[in-house]
Amino acid sequence: MPEMLRREEEREFTFTDQQFRYLAGLAFDRTGIVLAEHKKDMVYSRLVRRLRALKLNDFTDYCDLVRADNGEVGNLVNALTTNLTHFFREKHHFDHLRDAVLAPLAAQPPQPRKLRIWSAGCSSGMEPYSIAMTVKGALRDLTKWDARILATDIDTNMLATGAEGSYPAEQYEKIPETYRGDVMQDTKGDIHMSDILKEMITFKPLNLLEAWPMQGLFDAVFCRNVVIYFDKPTQAGLFARIANLLKPQGWLYIGHSENLFKVSDRFELLGRTIYRKVR
Repeated sequence: MPEMLRREEEREFTFTDQQFRYLAGLAFDRTGIVLAEHKKDMVYSRLVRRLRALKLNDFTDYCDLVRADNGEVGNLVNALTTNLTHFFREKHHFDHLRDAVLAPLAAQPPQPRKLRIWSAGCSSGMEPYSIAMTVKGALRDLTKWDARILATDIDTNMLATGAEGSYPAEQYEKIPETYRGDVMQDTKGDIHMSDILKEMITFKPLNLLEAWPMQGLFDAVFCRNVVIYFDKPTQAGLFARIANLLKPQGWLYIGHSENLFKVSDRFELLGRTIYRKVR
C-alpha cells in the first residue's frame, strides 16, 4: 500500500485533497502563506487539535465553520503559523545591532534622541526582548532616549505570551550573561522580563499583507524567518514596503535561509543576512 494511502487510513479524521486546498487557499488569501501539497500532513496535524477542541465530527464541519467567517479563521491562522524561536537567535544580528547601529548613536553629542526598531513576525516575543536587552546595554542611560520597539505578529496567542513576558526555564541559558540582570527567575526557574524591558516594547497584531498603521521611520527592522512562507511576488512587495518605512541607510535583518536576490534592489548586502537600505 502506498505510504500516502496508509497515512490517510491511519488518520483520526478523513482529510481530502479538496479540503486541504480550500484551507491552504484561505490561509494564502488572508496571510500570504504558501502551503504546498507536501504540507498536507503538517496542516492536518495542526488543525486536528482544533477539531477535537471544537468537538467537530470531520473536516467538512471545520471547513463549513471557517467558511462562515465567525472568528475561527483567526484560530486557523494561529494554528498554521510556525513559532520556533529563542532568545538571541542568530546572535550575529544582535552583535551587529550593538556595534554598527547603536554604538554610533550612543557616541553622538547629547540631544533629543529617538530610536525606533520593528520586530516583524515577533512570535512569542523573545526576539523583541533580545532587541530590548541589546538596546539597554548599548545606550546605557535610557532616560536620555526615546527608544521604542514595535513587535507585531499575526498570531494573537503569541502576542499575548510576549506581552506577559514569561518564559520556561530552559530559555535562561540562551540569554548572554551580560544581559541576565534584565530578567528574573522564579522558584521553578522560569524567567520573567523586567518592567523596563516591557516598557520599551509595544505588542500589536498585524497581518503583513494588510494596511500598516505605522507613520514614522525605523532605524532597523527585524523580519526574520517570515518571508520563507511567501511566494516571490509577495516577498518583493513586502520588502518594498519595509524599505519605505526605513530611514535613509536603515538596517534590515532577515532569516538565515532567506535572501533578497532578485527580490529587492533597494538594499545592499553588508553582512550575513544583514542588509542596508540603498541611498
